[in-house]
Amino acid sequence: MRLLYWSGGLSSEVLDRARKQFADRTELDPVQIEGTYRDKLMEILNAGTDLPGIVGIKGEEVAALVPRADLFADLHTLGADDLMSQYVPWKWQQAASPDNRQIGFPIDTGPTATFYRADLFERAGLPDDPGKMAAAVQTWADYIAMGRKLVKALPSVKLVRNSSELYTIMLWQGTQRYIDETNHYIGGEAHVKRAWDLSVQLIENDLVARIAGTDGDGWAKALAEGTVATALGASWLGYDLKSMAPDTSGKWRVASGPAIGANYGGSFLAIPQGSSDHALSFEIIKWILAPDNQAVAFTEAGLFPAATAAFEMPALLQPDPFFGGQKTVGIFAESARKAHRVYEAPADGKIHESFVLALDEVEKGSTSAAQAWTAAVEGGRATAASLGVN
Repeated sequence: MRLLYWSGGLSSEVLDRARKQFADRTELDPVQIEGTYRDKLMEILNAGTDLPGIVGIKGEEVAALVPRADLFADLHTLGADDLMSQYVPWKWQQAASPDNRQIGFPIDTGPTATFYRADLFERAGLPDDPGKMAAAVQTWADYIAMGRKLVKALPSVKLVRNSSELYTIMLWQGTQRYIDETNHYIGGEAHVKRAWDLSVQLIENDLVARIAGTDGDGWAKALAEGTVATALGASWLGYDLKSMAPDTSGKWRVASGPAIGANYGGSFLAIPQGSSDHALSFEIIKWILAPDNQAVAFTEAGLFPAATAAFEMPALLQPDPFFGGQKTVGIFAESARKAHRVYEAPADGKIHESFVLALDEVEKGSTSAAQAWTAAVEGGRATAASLGVN
């Protein structure tokens, strides 16, 4: 039985154990898909033949796949209802269709926090202890003010990679994005403008490194050279930092601050409708994603558990050498408990891309913030209309 996923999407250790656990019933074959995962997944599903038994669905792509719930088995029919109370409820809701088909089983969640270089904070005369840092930086205004102090003390260092990091987290902290639950476009409303304006403040104060989210090489170089002092993101960002900048081990810390209380990412396992043995696929999924195995996935790949029992398991309570011996689970557990469901329409992802690209243009100096805002709002409106949004 093939299982399709992407690099860092599941724990290699847990998958190795799963192969042994089910060896007498199937030959489990985990396959990492390179390149654009969703495009290749849809190509495989639409072909309809020789389907894998299990597939991953990225958290940022699940809303776009929910309208195609017919491509996946309904997990309600396989026993998911008996397990739902063990996992955070809003995560299940993300992978549920309007007609109550459950297409995905939660791999992880994406509770957010502020990752920061403690050594750079110390050199800049800023609080480098996670508790003191969180106490000093409680609002986004505090974060920007701290950034001004940082770049003044360390002119070669910027506060953050790009403005869209803050923008994206702020949207996930709210309850709406670009389309409301009545299928109306709301991309020009106050909750979006507030996130946009604060993000523009980062640019205007020259606090961003102007590294686009798509520029992996630029990001790796900045991490290695220590020219970016913070990163705003979900727990899985820790895996990225460790893999992209292993030589910075011990220099990073995690704090709560204004970035907590959002869920950014967190993925799912699903069963293609046309695959051959739904019952066995579900057995394997629930074993891989059992609370104790989700705890292993956090220690290996930074995948924060969707299973609440895992929050207190010993594997999550160990000091992390990469983060200077800090036990980071408490920060992410607090963020996860404060997170909530944010309505995400199928078209939201496409529209979000246009707003992020508009911020990139402001960072490049190609346009003014006001012009970029107008273009993003109207471009989002056109995208929404083309996809059937009012």
